[in-house]
Amino acid sequence: MKIITSIEEMKKWSRSTRSKDKTIGFVATMGSLHEGHLSLIKTSIAKCDTTVVSIFVNPTQFGPNEDFDSYPRHLKSDKQILQTTGIDVLFNPHQNELYPEKFQTFVTVEDKTNYLCGTSRPQFFRGVTTIILKLFNITNPHIAFFGEKDWQQLEVIRTMVHDLNMDVSIVGQPTVRDKDGLAMSSRNCNLSKLEKNSARSLSQALESAQALVVKGERSAENIRTEIRKTIEQKQGTKIDYISVCDPESFAEQTKINSKALVALAVRVGSTRLIDNRIIGKI
Repeated sequence: MKIITSIEEMKKWSRSTRSKDKTIGFVATMGSLHEGHLSLIKTSIAKCDTTVVSIFVNPTQFGPNEDFDSYPRHLKSDKQILQTTGIDVLFNPHQNELYPEKFQTFVTVEDKTNYLCGTSRPQFFRGVTTIILKLFNITNPHIAFFGEKDWQQLEVIRTMVHDLNMDVSIVGQPTVRDKDGLAMSSRNCNLSKLEKNSARSLSQALESAQALVVKGERSAENIRTEIRKTIEQKQGTKIDYISVCDPESFAEQTKINSKALVALAVRVGSTRLIDNRIIGKI
């Protein structure tokens, strides 16, 4: 595994690799790697000739009162994990090179970012699309892999790539969960044992939502009410949003006619977690 920290060196490696007609797979991460990241990496290795993984905690997607400073950073152990995976490059750029003094250019996807996390974190998606576009320009991948746990982020990136005529394929991968259903997240390491138990209410609520639809429930409001009950009965939970929406536009639904996305954002203690599931007729 080659470790690259320089933008120019990363570009040079990508140009050389493409000149040999080798496909480049790319997995963008903020580190603190878990099984969800490893699933993306394994898929990239299986589908592509070479795989690049980036680790960069992106400051522009955090608001002034969010957890940028406390976001888990475990670079040493991340490097050890990546050494065992068989990737070709770890790209670990410096913040002052990605965002030099007087940096003033951002990329914004409209409409889709006005819902869900875009409402409670208005700066978030501008930061995500900007850094992903920068990383795509630097690593120049043929295929990039993202997790469906961040469903809205995945759709926003797909929209950016389509709208800007970018020559990279976006592949979504299913959410990876622990044996009790909790969606894998770098922020899970901030949860106490009691908080982890409460956090599992998110996946339990999603399961109950699907069960209701199977039994014939079609009212989105009734589904939201059941989800709220499931989550609020757990200690230390505070709901940011419960959405039953269109999986692409994220417009709220009143009735489940075919399929819908149920998306959740919940604070468990001081940790904000998200989860989602497609529900509908089976």
